[in-house]
Amino acid sequence: MLQAYLPLIIGAVIAVGLGAFVLVASALLGPKRPSAIKSAAFECGNPPSGHARDRFGVKFYLVAILFLVFDIEAVFIYPWAVVFRDAVNGKNSLSPLLLLVEMAVFVAIILVGLAYAWRKGALEWGPKPVIGPAPTHPGSH
Repeated sequence: MLQAYLPLIIGAVIAVGLGAFVLVASALLGPKRPSAIKSAAFECGNPPSGHARDRFGVKFYLVAILFLVFDIEAVFIYPWAVVFRDAVNGKNSLSPLLLLVEMAVFVAIILVGLAYAWRKGALEWGPKPVIGPAPTHPGSH
């Protein structure tokens, strides 16, 4: 039984050993020339601004999660398309109409989620526009 897992164990030991070796060799053999520029925080080429503990707006995380949801949707559509193509060509016993209905339900659920997020303002990045009468200025009567 153990012989079946032996190649996996050997591969894991080699991977961990190689990673540890590279880290230790880099620390021991690498050049050490510290400077103020190298010690400064790097923010994608922009000069650092603000404190590292500043809070991010919730909108950032909300947009990231919405991106993941719709990205995962695209990942699920590709294998469905392959199965649907095979069903249309008669290569499997699934009904193309049933597969089409399943995908329509899936897309409808995703669209309901998008409509909900849109209605709640999750896709609004800037401040909300003020809707109402134009502001009056003193002396404009």
